[in-house]
Amino acid sequence: MEFRFSARPIVARLFNRRCLPCGFAVVLMLISMGCWSIVCADTVRPNIVWLVSEDHGPHMGCYGDRFATTPNMDRLASRGLRYRHCWSNAPVCAPARTTLISGLYATSLGAEHMRSFVPFPRGLKMAPQWLRDAGYYCTNNAKEDYNVAQPGQVWDASSRQAHWSHRQPGQPFFAVFNSEKSHESQIRVRPHQPLHDPARVRVPAYHPDTPEVRQDWAQYYDCVTQADADAGRRLQELEDAGLLDQTIVFYFADHGSGMPRNKRSACNSGLQVPLIVYIPERFEALRPPEYATGGSSERLVSFVDFAPTLLSLAGIKPPESLPGQAFLGKHSLAPAPLAFGFRGRMDERYDLVRSATDGRYVYLRNYLPHLPAGQHLDYMFQTPTTRVWKKLHDAGQLSAAQAQFWSEKPSEELYDLEQDPDEVQNLAESADHQPILERLRRGVQQWMATIRDVGFVPEGERLARASGDAVYDFGHDARRYPFERIWKAAELASWRKPASLPELIRLMKDDDSAVRYWAVMGIAMQKGPGVAGARAELQGALQDRSPYVRIVAAQALATFGSDQERTECLELLLGLSDCSRQNVFVSIAALTSLDELGEIARAVAVPIAALPRQPKLPHERYSPYVPRLLDDLNARFASPP
Repeated sequence: MEFRFSARPIVARLFNRRCLPCGFAVVLMLISMGCWSIVCADTVRPNIVWLVSEDHGPHMGCYGDRFATTPNMDRLASRGLRYRHCWSNAPVCAPARTTLISGLYATSLGAEHMRSFVPFPRGLKMAPQWLRDAGYYCTNNAKEDYNVAQPGQVWDASSRQAHWSHRQPGQPFFAVFNSEKSHESQIRVRPHQPLHDPARVRVPAYHPDTPEVRQDWAQYYDCVTQADADAGRRLQELEDAGLLDQTIVFYFADHGSGMPRNKRSACNSGLQVPLIVYIPERFEALRPPEYATGGSSERLVSFVDFAPTLLSLAGIKPPESLPGQAFLGKHSLAPAPLAFGFRGRMDERYDLVRSATDGRYVYLRNYLPHLPAGQHLDYMFQTPTTRVWKKLHDAGQLSAAQAQFWSEKPSEELYDLEQDPDEVQNLAESADHQPILERLRRGVQQWMATIRDVGFVPEGERLARASGDAVYDFGHDARRYPFERIWKAAELASWRKPASLPELIRLMKDDDSAVRYWAVMGIAMQKGPGVAGARAELQGALQDRSPYVRIVAAQALATFGSDQERTECLELLLGLSDCSRQNVFVSIAALTSLDELGEIARAVAVPIAALPRQPKLPHERYSPYVPRLLDDLNARFASPP
């Protein structure tokens, strides 16, 4: 379906020369009905519509992609403003949508993991609640997928039937419509009637050029076309109702494409999304200075900016609790110099990555660099590209750029998007780029400190420390969360420098368990030499009060210790994997360690197969992860070594 614009302003229809008396009569009638805001440009508040699609980057005609077929959004872009540098903050839906709706970074909420569920901060609101308080009718059709509890009623309606048309006469509305047509799951649906020719696909440098990869990429483009049609239908509804000239329209995706190494990656390919904003002429006062019909903006924006922008467009001054910056409306601010991203647990596998961009360069800080980006995720491995890519890696048939995904990560990464849009040439060691590296590194550090990033405390432990409070409130209490001490331990650990071993050993005696966790992790990440230099301390850590410290120490000693230590540590990990005796977070961590041990864990394959599969859950969002890890382990040991 293709949507076509036709300008039909209400005031122009009412006040044409032939119907002037009639026009005044209608105005008087509207005043009596309390609907004067419909026709008075000085007081009218805009309707606002978000058209959201899933799992796609700026692979659209209006962004210069000649392979894409997106006529509706190309047409919207020709009438509105296209943002060239928009980041979703998170490369997967739940934490990205949490950031959107709350206006807070999921890393400050303790909600950066895919998926999770935590309380909402005391005294704060979600963005639609501010609008509802101001008289807006707020609807969501229909995906929420937030990692935080809702603080009271957020939407007037949130369902497949939710629609702006159910509002009161003359009531301004904020409506969200979500299309699932481009979701990752749709890339792998077979059989499929193709729209785009796989032979014409541009295969990025990090993917192998195989028939499976080409078909998945072509089918992804097909899905984007279908999402474009969904958006076109929603625009046509507004046009048919005569509301388009009263409505500000956003079109964007919830994160980068659903292809592997895009989705779930905290680099530009996982975080850059299209953003098109159409602001009718009657609301030109709400446009940014760079707004031009069919124009583009170089301004950096990210999802944390959307909530304050929404309030600004409605004439509401954003509260100081929101860290983002409005980029439209009465209360817009100067752009930030950097946009930020993050990666936490992706379903059943933990990771910790923070990233930033200035529009040209992308910086990544990997705090668990010993883990490959391509950890085994059950959902990701359902895509044919993932399976063939891993098979070629195991056979040693990939180029260096293609093998990066399956290899240990460097502690830092830096990419130049102008010269290397696929982000495969790491410039972190380049002497010429050290000033850029330092600027972005410092920006990430300042950002984490400012927002009180709680990601440096193990997931289960921070929930326990919060003691029923919101993790955000715990994180903003310096007495309970000594951010700088814990972060410095993580910094020291993740550089994996041999010279840091004495300091890591000293930190193992710290009274904060998160500091001890990072000290042991730092030793473990130094592998054989680190374990050999701290064997006695690691043996002592097997008795630590924190199960997360015990797990990391046990994995290190099982990998590099004696046969006796290996046996003892495997038994310890088995006990901590038992979800009938441990909470779900301890079980996930212990099972992950057993899986990372690989063939070493085969010695306990039989008791692993007998482990219970259904943990006690703080919320159902955590339910798939223990079973998935057990399935992965059991499948590994079902085959001969």
